[in-house]
Formats: sequence, structure tokens, C-alpha cells
Amino acid sequence: MTQNRASKSKVSEPHSLSPVVTVRGVPSTERLFLFVRAGGRCEFDGCNCYLLAHPLTWIEGNFAQVAHIVAFRPEGPRGNVRTRPVDIHNVANLMLLCPQCHKLIDDHPDLYTKRTLIEYKKKHEKWIKRVTSLGPDRKTSLIVVKSPIGKQSISIPFDHMLEAVSPRYPVSREGLEIDLTNLLEEGEAVTEAAKQTIAARISRFFEPGGEWQEAGHVSLFALAPMPMLMFLGTQLSNKIPLDLYQRHRDTETWTWKLTGKPIQYLFRTIQTGTDPTRAALSLCLSGSGPRDNLPAGIDSCFSIYEISLRDIIPSPTFLRTRGDLENFRTAYQSALAEITKIHPHLAEIHVFPAVPAPLAVLCGRELLPKVHPALRVYDYQKTKGEFVDQLTVNS
Repeated sequence: MTQNRASKSKVSEPHSLSPVVTVRGVPSTERLFLFVRAGGRCEFDGCNCYLLAHPLTWIEGNFAQVAHIVAFRPEGPRGNVRTRPVDIHNVANLMLLCPQCHKLIDDHPDLYTKRTLIEYKKKHEKWIKRVTSLGPDRKTSLIVVKSPIGKQSISIPFDHMLEAVSPRYPVSREGLEIDLTNLLEEGEAVTEAAKQTIAARISRFFEPGGEWQEAGHVSLFALAPMPMLMFLGTQLSNKIPLDLYQRHRDTETWTWKLTGKPIQYLFRTIQTGTDPTRAALSLCLSGSGPRDNLPAGIDSCFSIYEISLRDIIPSPTFLRTRGDLENFRTAYQSALAEITKIHPHLAEIHVFPAVPAPLAVLCGRELLPKVHPALRVYDYQKTKGEFVDQLTVNS
């Protein structure tokens, strides 16, 4: 009864720009499909209002309106497009909207075009399908660490993270964001300030009662200099379930690829040094830079080891699947075990990284207390054309 009164009221108030039609011959099957695909919520981008209960009293009822993207009549909103749907009432041309959003899109058809509304519909229905397919124990808490790449600011859209973590879902949009934008100038004081920021924010995030406890799982999206990412890894306990994500340059998204030839890693000795207490590890994965640019201080006293890619040229785009990530974890653990075995009294390993961001985090996170040496991490600085000692991370 409430729905009928609302429909009649809407029709009885004609508007020159908004000939709203809530039903007008839409077959019941198409209406059913639309309600299911929309999850009973308004499909206008950012609204998401639940339409099967009153927003204030929560009395159940149908408060939804079925809107045409391309209008029922050619003279209606978006009705004069070149290609009108063959079946104007097909679910592909329908949106489920609250009355306010319905009036908005029809009063401003030049702003809310056919293309815009189709994108809203596609985005909303994709999200509903993803959320309703989730099983139990699929919660996750987001951690975002970002800094400029070159001089370009970085943003990670929530939609990209939502797609990447599926079939998990974030317990909140906020999670934890660590923005190092203002802490990345060169200098020991700035490096120390960045370390303190990371350590303090991570410590507070993992305090008892935080959202990570509700989720029982963490998803990390990080872009920052290699030394900072390795330090970040040491702050993330390996007792906490954690998924790492990679930004893929070809799609500019963070979702792991599902196919691709598995990456194999090669660990080898580049040089056997004269001093068993000195060792260096070159990580030549995103590029061969470390191999060719080791500082003069890494001399004949040092034993030099290398992890590289087997049978392919190092490239920033090589890391594509979760399997590639896990294979690196295994190769890195084996390399640390081998180095520690050969150098039992080694206090630190000089590390020269050229790796994707999630692998840098793993390098810090996989250090075992009282087992592995510290990592003395260098960063390649283009302005100087060389690797510079940045910081030391401990397990």
C-alpha cells in the first residue's frame, strides 16, 4: 500500500525534465532480476541506500523505484540516444534507485548520461555479486603504506583494494594508512623519522581491541623505498596472517594474476671473500642494477651472493601471481639459511635490493629472531648514481 501511494504521488507531480515512471510495463521477471542484482539497494554511485525498509523507522516495505537508463519515451531523459535498446524494459537498461536519486538523474540527464549510469550500475552490481558470494571467516583489515614514485603522488582506490582482496572483504574502508610523503627527503634524520612513524603506527594498529582482531587477517598495499619496506616487514609479526599485494603496471590494478608461467629464482655465489664475517646479498629481480653498482667498500673481503631470476631478464613487471611471491619466500629463506651456515659468526648482511614492493616487505618479515643476521639495507639513489647505506633492520 505504501509503495502504491508513493508511486501515485510521484506520477501526479510531473516535471518537464523528469517524467518519472516507476513501473510502466516492466515485466515482473526483469524487476526480480534487477532487485536481486542490486541487492535491494540504490545503485546510484555512493548512495547504496537500502530500499526494502524505511530509512528512519525501518518498517519493511518496497521503497524502491525502477528507473530506465534510456527513457521509455524518446523525448524523455537520455531517450534521444542514437542506439536505443531493442527491449527498453530489459534489466540491462534498468536501475534500482531511491526516489531522490531517480529524480536527480532524470532532472539532469546531461550530467548523468547513459554511459555514466551504465558504469554506476555495472560497478554496483559487481560489488553486490562479490559480497554475496563471500563465505565465513573472510574478513580482512587494510594497511596502506604510500610515498611518491619519482615526484608523482600515489593513491590506491578503495575499489582496487576491494577487488584485490576478494573473496575476502575489508571490515572497514579506513584500516590503517601510513603516508610517508613528507618524510622521504635524503638524510639520516628523515630516515629515522620515517622509521619511528612506521613503528608507532603499526604498534597502535595491533593493540588489543583493534579492527585487526575482528578480522584476524591483514591485507597490505605498500609503495615506498626498499629500505622503508624492509623495515616495515620487521614490524609485521609473522604470527599474524598477512596477504601482500603488488601494483601491476599493465593494468594499474592490485589484483594478482591467475595465470602465467611460474617464476623460478636462482641463488648463487658471485664472490668468495677473505673475511668470513663479511657478506653481501644482491637482489637482482626488478633490474640488474645491484650487480653492476656495488659500492667500492664491498671489496675482496666480502663474500657476495645473489638472488636473480632463472632464464628471464630482470624486469619490474615479472611478479604477477601469488605463486611467484611464495616461490620468492622459499628462495629467500633458503638463501638466508645458506649464508648463515657458511658464515656462522656473521653480524649483518649488506643488502642491495632491486625488487618489487611486496618482496621487500617479505625480506624484513622473514627474518627470524636470534637466527638470522641483521640486514644493512642500501638504496639506489639516481641523483648520485650509486647505492647509499640507508638503515639496518633487525629481526
